[in-house]
Amino acid sequence: MAFNDHLNSAKQSTMSFFRKLFIGLLVIVLIGIAIIFVLTQFPYSEGDRAGVVSKLSTKGYVIKTTEGELNVGAQGQVGNMSNNLWAFTIAGGNDELEKQMADAMTSGKRVKLHYEQRYLKFFWMGDTDYFITRIDAATN
Repeated sequence: MAFNDHLNSAKQSTMSFFRKLFIGLLVIVLIGIAIIFVLTQFPYSEGDRAGVVSKLSTKGYVIKTTEGELNVGAQGQVGNMSNNLWAFTIAGGNDELEKQMADAMTSGKRVKLHYEQRYLKFFWMGDTDYFITRIDAATN
């Protein structure tokens, strides 16, 4: 009987060790996920870019994102100046902003885009680090 008691004690201490190890690893993983989530939600840079919206497309097989390009340089080749295209992403679920962007592209007028640059992003958030938050008519 003493051997069985010793075996049961060893089994309990081993199970206790692996339970504590599993809980510790789970806590570390959850803290890591929380930190990554926070880093994807808060911008580290904000700014404005002005130009003409030259491209707007919806990309993705399952998770759709709206991507675009803003021509911040000259239209076409003018002397030494060439097109300077700036890629951006419209944050998901902002249908009003997508409509305003499509109208701006159709009209061909200059616009000013306010953007936030995120430190990290998940692959389903878009192709670029620049997320458009507002569109205004550019002042010439």
